[in-house]
Amino acid sequence: MLRRRGRALVAVATRPALVAAAAAVMALIAAGCGRDDFENDPRPPVPAEISVKIGQGEVVVSPRAFGAGLVNFEIANLGDVPATLTIDGPIETESEEIPARGNNRLKTELETGTYEASVTGPEAKPFAFEVGPERESGQNQLLLP
Repeated sequence: MLRRRGRALVAVATRPALVAAAAAVMALIAAGCGRDDFENDPRPPVPAEISVKIGQGEVVVSPRAFGAGLVNFEIANLGDVPATLTIDGPIETESEEIPARGNNRLKTELETGTYEASVTGPEAKPFAFEVGPERESGQNQLLLP
């Protein structure tokens, strides 16, 4: 509602307008408050960093035993022939071709069990390794990506 005060028009709020404005402000405040009864799930375990060496007639996985979960295999092909790493066990996976004297990375999720790492390309003896129970959460570990 507008009223004239001298030469100026002044807006004057009525009681229903004030009540509506107060209700809108309260609704915004209530919407801004989130639920406080949510379940705080722990962070997943930190991915295991596993080295794989292909060369001199064998495949070597280090460490030989680690916990289940996300695994990053860092693969080094030290031979003169391109190779493809294959992981056989409860979960089966295969890397892309690794060039001779080159590197590659294979990311995968592994379950508990006995696995065998072998290669196609060069002649190399397979390597057996163990995956134990799932690793602990990375919840309270600082400086993680």
